[in-house]
Formats: sequence, structure tokens, C-alpha cells
Amino acid sequence: MAIGVSTAGLYVRDQDEALAFYVEKLGFVVHTDVRNGDYRWLTVQHPDQPFFQLGLFKPGPPVHDAATAQTLLEVVAKGAMPPLVLMVDDCRAVYERMNACGVEFTQEPVERYGTVDAGFRDPSGNGWKMISAVEGG
Repeated sequence: MAIGVSTAGLYVRDQDEALAFYVEKLGFVVHTDVRNGDYRWLTVQHPDQPFFQLGLFKPGPPVHDAATAQTLLEVVAKGAMPPLVLMVDDCRAVYERMNACGVEFTQEPVERYGTVDAGFRDPSGNGWKMISAVEGG
């Protein structure tokens, strides 16, 4: 029996804005988009990882009260959440493509530890590290 993590979530200020970013700029696809009243369960996944979903969740009821939701969004906007890691074939090439699409980079591609990495943020402030999966990419 295989047991593992299937979904990890991010807090986002606007689910439609986040959805557009992850689909149009990062190449993810929608996995689930359902509503129950004001609550929306929205997940995307990378096409090469069909068993893992990234939740794009807006803080608020029924999970958080208004004050907690506002605090969470402020912390995310400051870039205080731990970064996620996106593995790519060629960090420099993906950087050029994403930069041309208007992705906010916090670090240009840098060679270190035998590979290349860069940093970027989503529209809500969630930080990402992008790392070449192969040496020198």
C-alpha cells in the first residue's frame, strides 16, 4: 500500500488571480475547482506530476475568522512563508520565458552547488526557488 502526500496548499489573496498565474505562467493545469457556498476548493497540478496537487486556498470561513485570514494574507504578502521548489530542465531558459511573461523574480539565475537556481514570487507573495534538475542548466 502506498501512502504519501497528495496535496499541499498555499494561501492566496485571490483565487482567480492565482489560478491564472499558475496555469498561464507556470504551465500547471486545473485538477479540482469546486464550490460549497463561499468556500472554494481549488487545486492545480504540474502535468508531469499527476499524483500531486497544489491547493490555491483563500484564508477565511469556514476555516479562519476575518482577523486571522487578514493576518495570514499579510504574512504571505511579506514573503514570510517557506519557499516551494520547482524543478526545471533549464533554469536559465525558463527564467527568460517566465520573466518575459511578467513573473516577479527575486533572484536571477545563479550557479551554485553544481546546478543553477533562481527565485520568484507568485502574485500573493508566495516564494519559489526554481532549480535546474541537471547540472549546469
